Amino acid sequence: MRIGELATRTGVSVRALRYYEEQHLLASERSPSGQRRYPDSAVDRVLLIQQLYAAGLASRSIVELLPCVVTGEVTPELLDRLAAERDRIDTQIGNLASTRDRLDTIITAAATTLQTGRPCP
Repeated sequence: MRIGELATRTGVSVRALRYYEEQHLLASERSPSGQRRYPDSAVDRVLLIQQLYAAGLASRSIVELLPCVVTGEVTPELLDRLAAERDRIDTQIGNLASTRDRLDTIITAAATTLQTGRPCP
């Protein structure tokens, strides 16, 4: 598939796809006219890259873990890095849940203020 189709199927901009190639996260073949061509498996690869970016991983980290995903190649060091990233994400989730709980408390107090006319405690 061409780059525009991959962008449409994944919801990622053409510019981002080119960046992924520059960072060695994604590979394409070139047609005789120089257009990028991607295999169907590129859709899943791009979606994985997006998930990992959204979780806060840097391009460098993603490049290091892709061989594990693609070929099953793993080292003890990679396993340690993956576990560290998971732990970091778990901490982020905990912090976000705590922030959500505080917002719930503020929303409840604000709703009470709105109903009673008394200031927030």
